[in-house]
Amino acid sequence: MTNINMSPARPFIRRSTSIVALAISALLTGCAVIPNPITQAERSETLKADRLQLFTNQEAVTGPITLEEAMARTIKYNLDHRVKMLEQAMALGQADVARFDMLPRLVANAGYVTRNNYLVSDSMYVDTGEIVPSTRRTTSQERERNTADLNFTWNALDFGVSYFQAHQQANRSLILAERQRKTVHQLMHQVRQAYWLAVGAEALESQVAPLLFEVREALSNAEAVEREQLRPPLETLNYRKAMLDIVRQLEAMRDELRQAKPKLANLMNLPPATQFKLDLPTGPLLSPKLQMTLEQMEEQALLQRPELIEADLQERIGILETRKALVRMLPGIEIFAGPHYDSNRFLANNNWTDAGLRVTWNLLNLLSGPKQIQLAEDQTEVSRMQRLALNVAILTQVHVAWQDYNARERQYALSQEIFTIDEKIHGHTKAAVDINAQNKLNQIRSGVTALMSEYRRYQSYAAMQSSYGQLIATLGSDPLPLAGLSDKPVAELAKLLTQVGSTSGNR
Repeated sequence: MTNINMSPARPFIRRSTSIVALAISALLTGCAVIPNPITQAERSETLKADRLQLFTNQEAVTGPITLEEAMARTIKYNLDHRVKMLEQAMALGQADVARFDMLPRLVANAGYVTRNNYLVSDSMYVDTGEIVPSTRRTTSQERERNTADLNFTWNALDFGVSYFQAHQQANRSLILAERQRKTVHQLMHQVRQAYWLAVGAEALESQVAPLLFEVREALSNAEAVEREQLRPPLETLNYRKAMLDIVRQLEAMRDELRQAKPKLANLMNLPPATQFKLDLPTGPLLSPKLQMTLEQMEEQALLQRPELIEADLQERIGILETRKALVRMLPGIEIFAGPHYDSNRFLANNNWTDAGLRVTWNLLNLLSGPKQIQLAEDQTEVSRMQRLALNVAILTQVHVAWQDYNARERQYALSQEIFTIDEKIHGHTKAAVDINAQNKLNQIRSGVTALMSEYRRYQSYAAMQSSYGQLIATLGSDPLPLAGLSDKPVAELAKLLTQVGSTSGNR
């Protein structure tokens, strides 16, 4: 008989420990991460690539841009809108991927196994612990083997959880679609305001330069009068100061006018330095007309606002989370089957197929499950209360936007009347001018006043259009159905916008 002796294993343990230590050291050395800052050359290459992609694959501007075309270009090319579209596409892809989690698992395995000696074992007396060597050493396993199997498994519990998760992901993709709608609403509001400010800038910019030239010429004459002392010094200085104040006003207005087109170009994703013309209105600037009563606006806003639809979808997700928590408390039934192969020549059957049924139940879920269900129900209730509060907020927004539009319409009408009066005053002043310097100053002042009145009229009209756009956005009205818009040319989109009346009241 042979007593149990662990001493032969000690050298093996020491060797194994050394090998493991060396392997860990090599692994840690290989995994050491050194920060690698981005070089200026890399930034330069990235910048070149980005600049090539910023404005590529866009239709060139071929004529004066109408409000419809500006909106169409914004819908098609604005980068913020394109980001939202990509996010929705990614969410739809994730929803498709989530559906695959409901499928059974089919796992294929293949491998090669080797060892440096044969698998041989002795026996041991259980009562004494003495090892009994076999009289003849035998084995039932080869030193080198090839194995392969194909396992089919389906778990009813995993299927149930995956089913609800797939529906949750589908609802999240719908939420992103509503956020895309909201982005379009905001962009249309911004385009409407920026467009009419740019129209005012283009209409007035050609008037600023001649008036500035006239003022500077008058300043030059005043300086000559001062040098030659043809008039009292105080009178001349006051005259020059008045002219310089006019120059300051005109240059400030000119600088502000020059910012309008780059802002509109940014919304349309055109390069800021792009030179383009706008389709200036030939007749009077008309106020947009509201086609609905206040009560109809309230109803439409509650039906169509993206935020309310998103709140409904969030409540759906919360209800599905409750069902997921309930399903996790149930036992899991797993079905498995599959063929197997082992090249071991000592096996009587190298190929076999097995199948079975397994029931598993995590009993601790019975403790945590009720808490998870209660938490999910509380979250659903919070979503429901948030939706109710959002209903009140949206109704308030509709009323505020409606009141604001009416106020802006009155302010525009007043600006129009003031401009008409200032224009007539300038006409009378210009007709009465003579060689008298004071009359010349009055003429220039009246011309600047008329120009500033016209500028404020365009500003007031742009503010009214912006208020109208805000009211449309508050109602949740889509300018166009968003599906497939990226595939349509700008001209077709602009035509569709005109047909549906998304830009009503701009002519």
